[in-house]
Amino acid sequence: MTPAQFDSWLADPDRQPLVMGVLNVTPDSFSDGGQFFDPAKAVARGQEMAAVGAAVIDVGGESTRPGSEPVTPEEQIRRVVAVIRTLRDRVSAVLSIDTSSAAVAEAALDAGAHVVNDVFAGRGDAEMLPLAARRGAPIILMHMQGRPANMQVNPTYDDVVAQVLAFLKQRVDVAVSLGVDVGKILVDPGIGFGKTVEHNLELLRRLRELRSLGRPVVVGASRKAFIGKITGEDMSSGRMFGTAATVAWSVTNRADLLRVHEVGPMSQVVRMIGAIQKAGRPPDFPCD
Repeated sequence: MTPAQFDSWLADPDRQPLVMGVLNVTPDSFSDGGQFFDPAKAVARGQEMAAVGAAVIDVGGESTRPGSEPVTPEEQIRRVVAVIRTLRDRVSAVLSIDTSSAAVAEAALDAGAHVVNDVFAGRGDAEMLPLAARRGAPIILMHMQGRPANMQVNPTYDDVVAQVLAFLKQRVDVAVSLGVDVGKILVDPGIGFGKTVEHNLELLRRLRELRSLGRPVVVGASRKAFIGKITGEDMSSGRMFGTAATVAWSVTNRADLLRVHEVGPMSQVVRMIGAIQKAGRPPDFPCD
């Protein structure tokens, strides 16, 4: 998928769900703990994900796991820019930068990224939304209660879905007021970001309600702790089947972009759900 094709996908009301691969160029992410901190390993991992179905590769240089502390923009840039620049010439997938820093986002866009994925929805850096507007970059606005360092300390809601919806609507409105093209905005309910197990399950159960925002919905439940608490899998790498269940549910309930670690298996889940949904219509995919 090229950047132009991604923009066309955003504008298509009948868009088909896509898979976004997670590429953490960090020493301390919860799911892969430095496995791809080496730039060469990160590039190889990005190529592998593109080969098995990632339409988008989300490159991040700062862990946002519960309890994590911020990483300076300079260090994030050092970690991600060379990886993005190399991947730009080696994969057909769209590249995304996972950051809440406008300086990091701009450096990544200059290096070949096309999408900005901001877990703070533009609240962490006053220059982020104006940057997205100026560069015409698609931007993902995510809900989070608190900050990564404290977000899992007694998160509380009266109605988690209503409050997440209200927050995302407000952030979309702010982005548009600052010049961001509404057609370039995606929204993410922030599964695992300042939510209990029950909050995450309720957001997934009522996922279709997020369609009322009129923007593509991103879901990133992959390997999250709430899956482990339900399935009994202590190791994040052992949560693939639980993740697959969330992906299948999310696609069925009209999520548009699935952010995952195991790209190959989850791409199969997305294709299988799509095949079931298309049953009875002329197939536009290979079949036996």
